[in-house]
Amino acid sequence: MGFADQRFNVNLSILFTELPLLERPAAAAAAGFTAVELWWPWVDSPTPEQSELDALKKAIEDAGVRLTGLNFYAGQLPGPDRGALSLPGAESERFRANIDVAADFARSLGCTALNALYGNRVDGVDPAEQDALALENLVLAARAADRVGAILLIETLNRPESPRYPLVSAPAGIAIVDKVNEATGLGNAKFLMDLYHLSMNGEDLQQVIAAYADRTGHVQIADNPGRGAPGTGTLPLEELLDQLAKAGYEGFVGLEYKPGDRPSAEAFDWLPAAARAAR
Repeated sequence: MGFADQRFNVNLSILFTELPLLERPAAAAAAGFTAVELWWPWVDSPTPEQSELDALKKAIEDAGVRLTGLNFYAGQLPGPDRGALSLPGAESERFRANIDVAADFARSLGCTALNALYGNRVDGVDPAEQDALALENLVLAARAADRVGAILLIETLNRPESPRYPLVSAPAGIAIVDKVNEATGLGNAKFLMDLYHLSMNGEDLQQVIAAYADRTGHVQIADNPGRGAPGTGTLPLEELLDQLAKAGYEGFVGLEYKPGDRPSAEAFDWLPAAARAAR
């Protein structure tokens, strides 16, 4: 096994960002990839104009790539925010306004994975209040995802880079997955296993895979330290992905790493060109 046996997609919100959004799908295709994923591209607008949605849809279709993952609105990401769904007031309302917009956009492109970032803790607000609001919003998101034939992903981040984000361990993320599935009865909430974030938290990655591979809906990778391409750090990513595959994971592996001081098109030298097209 090895990297050549995986199904990769390229995250166009961290790679190819030297290009305008509408040029990134074609750039990924030119690099040999046939699948892409995105954070919510309109950080200031949970409900962009239909013309903007149509333009992005056309760019993806014209490039001949498949959108396999999409985030719901998450505030300023990249930036200070780590999601909106647990923030009382305007941001929670913006998340709710986005739910059907994101779900319908995903359906229009055959995208079957929607990621909902939980959101930071807020000074002066009881964490229990935030958690109750989060569950309400995640239930709404799970139902919308189910309506369009998608799964809902719950992602853990890492404490050093996101100190106010409450989900900074695999068990914490799994606990929210369980709560959402119990509340909806749909069973479509899944764990987003980001090996970079988990490694930054000091977790035993082999143990996490053994415990949670069967409840994982998506995997993302970057090397550590540095959040660069595989081979730029010390994580045994090839071996970890092999372990995931042997444990039964058959989904995509999102390339969510920084290209470094080079164009994004040059940041894939670790992966043979013949292995980049999703199978």
